[in-house]
Amino acid sequence: MLQSTIDKSTSFEKRFENAGTIVFENSVSASKAVAKEIADLIRVKQDQRQPCILGLATGSSPKGLYAELVRLHKEEGLSFKNVISFNLDEYYPMEPDSINSYVRFMKEHLFNHVDILAENYHIPDGTLSKDAISEYCSMYEAKIEALGGIDLQVLGIGGNGHIGFNESGSLQNSKTRLVALDHITRVAASGDFGGLKTTPRTAITLGIKKIMEAKRVILMAWGEGKSNIVKDSVEGSVTNLVPASFLQEHNNATFVLDKEAASKLTRINTPWLVEKITWSDKLTRKAVLGLALYLKKPILMLTDADYIENGMSDLLADSGPAYDINIAIFNKLQSTITGWPGGKPNADDTNRPERAEPAKKKVLIFSPHPDDDIISMGGTFKRLHEQGHEVHIGYQTSGNIAVADDEALRFASFVCDYNEKFGIDNTAADTIYKKAEKFLKNKKNSEVDIPEVRYIKGIIRKGEARATCHYIGIPDVQIHFMNLPFYETGTIEKKPLGPEDVKITMDLIEKIQPHQIFAAGDLADPHGTHKVCLDAIFEAVLKLKSKKFMYDCWVWLYRGAWQEWGIDEIEMAIPMGPDQVLEKRKGIFKHQSQKDGVVFQGADSREFWQRAEDRNKETADLYKLLGLSHYAAMEAFVRWKF
Repeated sequence: MLQSTIDKSTSFEKRFENAGTIVFENSVSASKAVAKEIADLIRVKQDQRQPCILGLATGSSPKGLYAELVRLHKEEGLSFKNVISFNLDEYYPMEPDSINSYVRFMKEHLFNHVDILAENYHIPDGTLSKDAISEYCSMYEAKIEALGGIDLQVLGIGGNGHIGFNESGSLQNSKTRLVALDHITRVAASGDFGGLKTTPRTAITLGIKKIMEAKRVILMAWGEGKSNIVKDSVEGSVTNLVPASFLQEHNNATFVLDKEAASKLTRINTPWLVEKITWSDKLTRKAVLGLALYLKKPILMLTDADYIENGMSDLLADSGPAYDINIAIFNKLQSTITGWPGGKPNADDTNRPERAEPAKKKVLIFSPHPDDDIISMGGTFKRLHEQGHEVHIGYQTSGNIAVADDEALRFASFVCDYNEKFGIDNTAADTIYKKAEKFLKNKKNSEVDIPEVRYIKGIIRKGEARATCHYIGIPDVQIHFMNLPFYETGTIEKKPLGPEDVKITMDLIEKIQPHQIFAAGDLADPHGTHKVCLDAIFEAVLKLKSKKFMYDCWVWLYRGAWQEWGIDEIEMAIPMGPDQVLEKRKGIFKHQSQKDGVVFQGADSREFWQRAEDRNKETADLYKLLGLSHYAAMEAFVRWKF
């Protein structure tokens, strides 16, 4: 069980962590461990002929948990007939059959696939009149109390530390109630609702008091995007500004994390501050660069005193003096900078990131969405082509759900008007555009797009991607629209990665036989499109690695518009001058449907070109701060050695 693992945790971890934490390799293994604890509890209660009272959560974090519970039911006979569940929250107002209701979520992910009795699961009612909510919430809590309280409460965590919809500022004794949703929460959910305008402003949530009264609490968090708030919740002070921090005062609460969500915890991020470690090259680089940035000093200006005063005297004793360590790290960082992303012909490549030979390489850039190539590595993309390499682009998904309805309606209406004006008789096309136009004019909030609308949105994005490639100089024969099936659901919720997705990826790699593959390594959301696309590439590469052409293939990972690789992780940095920054911006502008208020803006109000430029500038500024050459911008890459 998870708790037995916590009990074995060592005292040095507890010096920093004020709540129990368990870190798993990935969210899959973590979800299975949580599912096992829940299954064991259900079976113990069955043996005792008692009901098992579960508090359940929605969102991306528990999806893997529910999938494993369904598997345990179908394959190992786990029965839910003695389970009584209470969900944390529901948007208000919200019809139960709405595509975004938590009633629908729970049925689709769990209840419809197990033998739980319909009268035994409870989800806050989003259809009540406001006058009835207060009494309803009191009754909701009374039902829990009558059953003896919640045996095990499952939680996720919001970007602002909310648990349930208990937003920042919620008090520890708060009760079940109607709450106003934080702007950050609404922005995070806005993609599901087709924009912030149609995202609910309120929700009904179980109060923190009832969560804290649960006999056992498990909070699950996946992905780099949760790493900062996890650290604040586990290592920071208990504060109502971070409601998840209240769990530090629960006597049986555990944070279950994957590696990425745990990456900012002290014992993982800076282990030399926690215990005596063996100083590997990787840890030395991380520590020295982190120290230089913390002190805002160039690497070569660090002193013995800097090392000693910041918990790195062991490193100094092993490899010092500081001057020698500084020189070694400076040289390694300097060697990551290259203006030749495909390798520099007829040059000594001993200390260069890429091989000199072959001088002209076949390059395959995988782009999860139709604009990730230009946003994330547009400068490198252009330089590879200009330096004579044969560059192919594999657009992995259509990106159709990221086109606003009014953009698609404008396109459909234009075609319909054009055909009518010039008497063009194309029955098939006419049917597609007229049907799409009619649907969009009458579309209800959160209604799933019909295939005709998805087709139009797809060709809008395909045209923009092709325009970008033409701007760079890539001919049509080197542009590949893969349309991976997992993506084509018409909703945020995607199908799992399947054999067909992997086969399509393998076929393209085999067709091109590249010397270089560039792929999006943005893992902030482990359930997002980027992660699924990367998994498809990884699986395809591993299945093909015995092929002769793969012996000469290197895989480079880039990041998305929101974040960059850590300075200690970067293995290749491509510098850009001011003119190249402007050229990249013009390439991003080819994606007109993604400008001026896109569907998935996120919490960051900047447009994609602004985010990309700021991120690239920040990387260049870090190199400057560390004492290296100053460039206008830099794109960074990490090599995946398969």
